Amino acid sequence: MSTFFVGEGNIGSAPEFQEFASGNDEPRRLLRLNVYFDNPIPREGSYEDRGGYWAPVELWHREAEHWSTLYQKGMRVLVEGRTVRDEWEDSEDNARVTFKIEARRVGILPHRVHSVVMRERSGEPAASQNTEQTGLPASKPKKRRGQSPAD
Repeated sequence: MSTFFVGEGNIGSAPEFQEFASGNDEPRRLLRLNVYFDNPIPREGSYEDRGGYWAPVELWHREAEHWSTLYQKGMRVLVEGRTVRDEWEDSEDNARVTFKIEARRVGILPHRVHSVVMRERSGEPAASQNTEQTGLPASKPKKRRGQSPAD
């Protein structure tokens, strides 16, 4: 059983990356995050957390190893995916149940982010190089639907 999930929270520990062999195919890559999904309620000029909880988040993706270096403890993230009931036994053979998040996306929110540096797309010339070579702007503004030609 699973349920669609969207939540905002903070990463509570360093991300864990694992790689699993998949026969002759490319290995499967997993990024595990431990996220605290809070519920801030305004109270007397500040906020109080009511009903927040920790949840394990799993993201299976070929870029998981690279992303494990981007995500950091304390980072604010937006997680989209589904909740899944995970049954297991502890070291004393007691039946346990956890709800984990199988993420489709984990977005970094700008809280406390100091700067962002993007790499250039592979196989495409940089916009400034394109302008210098042709003398034309790198991109032409698109006409919006409903605009007259004079707009």
